[in-house]
Amino acid sequence: MNQIYEITKFTTTDYQDELACIVWFGRCNMRCIYCYNIDAVLNQGKITNDEFLNFLKSRVGKLSGVVFSGGECTLCRDFLTLCRNVKNLGYKLKVDTNGTNLDIIKQALDENLIDYIALDFKAHIDIFKEITKSNLYYKFEKTLQYLIKIDFKFEVRTTIHTDFINENDISQMAQYLENLGYKNNYYLQNFLQTNHNFTKLPPQKRVIDKNKILTKLNIVLRNF
Repeated sequence: MNQIYEITKFTTTDYQDELACIVWFGRCNMRCIYCYNIDAVLNQGKITNDEFLNFLKSRVGKLSGVVFSGGECTLCRDFLTLCRNVKNLGYKLKVDTNGTNLDIIKQALDENLIDYIALDFKAHIDIFKEITKSNLYYKFEKTLQYLIKIDFKFEVRTTIHTDFINENDISQMAQYLENLGYKNNYYLQNFLQTNHNFTKLPPQKRVIDKNKILTKLNIVLRNF
């Protein structure tokens, strides 16, 4: 059964300082209300592992990085094998994850297979289930705590639709990160209006006001 849904062959924006491709994996264990990638989330892959490996080989010397995204890439049964393929060909690997599969992330980190992680902080515990339609907060939390503990190079990011997450929510989440010892940038990503998400969300009535977020962390806005 194939697990890779599709490949974006070139990006200059998804992996900072790297010319990269994005590998979109099928399936996810969340159903986030703002998700725009529902075709990948709801479907299995269309691309075989061999086809992916051949693509990687064809881009050696042209690309420097690979991004694993989804869906939730760590659910892929061949995740570690595919990570090894990426590294064996000399690429840097960035993993976008919801952080609910710490065991597989630990294995990959123990083998030095991942260079950078973008960890999605979907919401604080009080509204996490409303946003993600899942009960996976504590699994995410364990991954966040582990990455901070080992001082791994990673970022925390949150997608914002202000009908559901406002400045008070972000302040609460930022304070939580501070209390854990997180010191990197905290990225806020603007909701992408596509009319193609699980709940057919309407456009936001307003955008987030960065000046109303109470935190010592450096807040970076994306797609605003």
